Amino acid sequence: MIVENLKTPYYAVIFTTIVTENLDGYKETAERMEELAKLQKGYLGIESARSEVGITVSYWQDLEAIIAWKNNLEHIEARNLGRQKWYKQYQLRICKVEREYDFKN
Repeated sequence: MIVENLKTPYYAVIFTTIVTENLDGYKETAERMEELAKLQKGYLGIESARSEVGITVSYWQDLEAIIAWKNNLEHIEARNLGRQKWYKQYQLRICKVEREYDFKN
């Protein structure tokens, strides 16, 4: 699903991953993190595609909301599990979105 109707400016956190072979508990944890993120003040939405390279983009009202999410205790635990168990590599990028446009057919 594509997140729509966001009002610029806002922030995008782009999380790109390459996973290991051991994905026990990964799907459940990813779903829990999405549920938990939705409860955070300043959360605006999420888009995700997972294949050989996984890309998840979450949208936030401001940098303070992103920092609060980073410091969420359950999110810290999930991040640690990811480093220990699920990820070969990941890259996180934080971007300010100043302009957007869309197309629908």
